[in-house]
Formats: sequence, structure tokens, C-alpha cells
Amino acid sequence: MLTSELVFIPSPGAGHLPPTVELAKLLLHRNQRLSVTIIVMNLPLGAKHNTETTRPCTPRLRCIDIPWDDSSMALISPKTFLFAFVEHHKPRVRDIVRGITESDSVRLAGFVVDMFCMAMTDVANEFGAPTYTYFTSGAATLGLMFYLQAKRNEEGYDVTELKNSDSELSLPSYANPVPANVLPEVLFDKEGGSKMFLDLWKSFRQTKGIIVNTFQELETHGLEYLLSSNPDIPPVFAVGPILNLENKKDDNKTNEIMSWLDDQPENSVVFLCFGSMGSFNEKQVKEIAVAIERSGQRFLWSLRRPAPKEKIEYPTEYENLEEVLPEGFLERTSSVGKVIGWAPQMAVLSHPSVGGFVSHCGWNSTLESVWCGVPIAAWPLYAEQQLNAFELVVELGMAAEIRMDYRTDMRATGGGSGMVVTAEEIEKGIRKLMSDGEMRRKVKDMKEKSRSAVVEGGSSHTSIGNFIDRVLNVI
Repeated sequence: MLTSELVFIPSPGAGHLPPTVELAKLLLHRNQRLSVTIIVMNLPLGAKHNTETTRPCTPRLRCIDIPWDDSSMALISPKTFLFAFVEHHKPRVRDIVRGITESDSVRLAGFVVDMFCMAMTDVANEFGAPTYTYFTSGAATLGLMFYLQAKRNEEGYDVTELKNSDSELSLPSYANPVPANVLPEVLFDKEGGSKMFLDLWKSFRQTKGIIVNTFQELETHGLEYLLSSNPDIPPVFAVGPILNLENKKDDNKTNEIMSWLDDQPENSVVFLCFGSMGSFNEKQVKEIAVAIERSGQRFLWSLRRPAPKEKIEYPTEYENLEEVLPEGFLERTSSVGKVIGWAPQMAVLSHPSVGGFVSHCGWNSTLESVWCGVPIAAWPLYAEQQLNAFELVVELGMAAEIRMDYRTDMRATGGGSGMVVTAEEIEKGIRKLMSDGEMRRKVKDMKEKSRSAVVEGGSSHTSIGNFIDRVLNVI
């Protein structure tokens, strides 16, 4: 049987590869005529920990790894690295796709490229294949970027002028005014970062469609803007939440964590976890510890050592937690809390004893918390996480705020930032997280809507079908 092949090109890293794999599996489940090859460009991020997804291998789903090439080290520049990294891999991707097209049983149906891999559109064009964008964050953020890019191109609007501004913006993908201090840091970079970033959205407009990992009921306002307000925006397919619901590892560390949770009362535990790249310097860690202890809440805290200065690596495990925690903290809290390293996040959030999630508000973590019905205390760190926090706290009323405008410098020594969130702020956020009945009701309601969206007749189930139809018809 002739199959229609989609080539997926995700950005490297834990926030992009797993949802790409899950989307591919979902498409293959929905249509037997599709096949997928995922081309993985690897970064030298040190130990992969458990943040990477399992690489599938079936007749219709292949993962092809491009190993890290030491010649790529010359590309490492904090501001332009990822874009140069993708450009560097074009010849390898071209060779892989050429091999795919040599098969008589396969017809190239298109490229599905991550938002940071838009340069691969050039390779798709060489093969006469359409390009689709996979946007692994939310619809409101997508709409905001389209709006700012259009204002720049049509009106000469310079968003970098908003740096350190306390102004608020009226943006069509949000119902409420958005503070300038929650926009992504890269938008304020006058040395080219802002232009490079907004140019991505200009290239989005040239694609045949944009897949978004969200669902209609969660981001009604943002999706209405994307779907109806601008004829220059390609068709948008809200297909989420795309989650790996089966990635529950059976190892000693995971079993120990789950066994501890089994012994805790229902909805009693605060889970603190800040994503694959999240870490804090020693001063901030101590403030968190003081807040947890004062709150009196049961807790499970994923605490990891920051990567060395100027290294692009995942945080690592502490060999001795006492070196960074206040003296006596572990002993005083031993009956109510547990400090761990890496955490099996989805398994933890699914556990009935977990009642709240102190989170960096990465989009995958946001969707997991919604799916599990666990409210968030928002503490964003970088990228678009401040916007996600704003959406959860202000737009949806589904999260407590710890510090919505917090930012960390990913390249600073010891997970550093000029900002320090005080123990008082953290404690206040934790208390609200665990006591606000209205917020908890909204999250439970959205949990049910998230599950309804992906079953037959649901909004995302229908949208995935529409995307498959478009792929097959464009061929």
C-alpha cells in the first residue's frame, strides 16, 4: 500500500521532542495511510536524565538521530545558536529525505517543523513538499506574536522600546490587558534577537497550516482570533492536549517516590518542579525551603544543581542536599516532606495525594496539570513562561501567583538571576494554591473539558481529522 510520509523536525530538548513523538503516534493511529519519520538533531546537553522520550520504532514510525557533530561547537553563541544549529543540519536532513523519497511505496506528504526549525522549509521546498508548523506552546502566545510581527512590518512598531516598561498592551489574543513585563525577554533584544524572533512568525504565514498543542475550551479567546480575524494566518489546528500518558518508568527512584506519595492523604501534597532546565542559586533555594517549612504543607520538591556557567546542559543531581538547604531542614521536615532530584512529573501529578503544583509554567507542564486537575502556583523562569503564567492567573483564574514577572538568566552562574523571590511571597502563593476553592473548581472543570476534547466528537479530535484531511488533499 502506498503511504503518505510526513517528515517531522522537532527542536532538540525535552520541551519539544516528546510532544512531537506523541503527535506523530496520534496521527498514525487515526489514519493507516500515513507514515512518519522524525529527524532528531541532538545537542550536547550532558546527561539526558529521564526528560527525553522513548524513541519509537515501528514500520510506520521511525526516529532517525543525527549525532552531535563537534564541528557544531563553533556555532555556540547564546543569541543565534539555535538558528545556526538548524541551518548547519540542512545537508544531513536533505540526505535523509532523499533516501525516503527513493522508496516506491512512499509519497512525501509534507514536513512538520518545530517553530524554531523554520529554516527547514527550504529543504521541503527543494522536494516540492508543503510545510506545516508545529507550535508546542499555546494559542494566545501564537496570536500575540503574529500581532507584534504584523505591527512591526506594517507600522514599524518597535517592541524593544517596551523593555523595563510598566505599560500594558491591548492584544487581540488576550481578553485582558497584558503587562509588558511578561513578554518574552528575546522581544526586548535590540541587537537582533527581537528581529530574528519575529521573523519566525513572518515565515509561519507561508506554511500550509499551524498545529497547536492546545484545545478550544482552554484557549477560546486566543483561538477565535487565530481562526477568524486574520486572512494572512494559515489554517490553525488545535489538537491538544498532546501528552505522553504512558511514560511511567519502573525504576527504584520512581518507585520510592510513588511509595512515599501512597502514604500521604488525598490532595495534601504540594509538588515543586521547574522543568528540564529549571534550577535556582543557593540563596533562592534557601528562600524556597523557608517558605515550605513555614507553610506547614506536605511537599515533594524536585531540586537540582544548576549547570556550570555558560554551559548548555541540563541541571544535575545534588550528591549532598544538605550543602544547599538550610541547616536542619531535612530533619525538621522529614515527617511531611521529601526532597528529590529528577521527578517523574506526569506520574506524580496523576497521584491522588498531590493537591498543588508549584511550576515554571512551561506549556507541557501546564497541559499536564490541567489534564490531572492539579492547580498551579505560577513561578515562570524563561522563554514564554511568563505569558503562560499570565494566562493561567489572570485570563483563566486557574493558578495562584508567586512571581509572574520572574526571569532567570539561563547562562548565569548557578541558575542565577538578579531577582530573588522572598520566602513570604512563596509561602503566600503556596497557601493560596492549597486553599482557594474557586480556583480549584475551575481546574477540575477544565480537567473534564481536556478529556472531552480528545475523544470522538471532541474539539481536538475533530481538528486532528481536519488536519489529516488537509495533508492528504494537498498531496
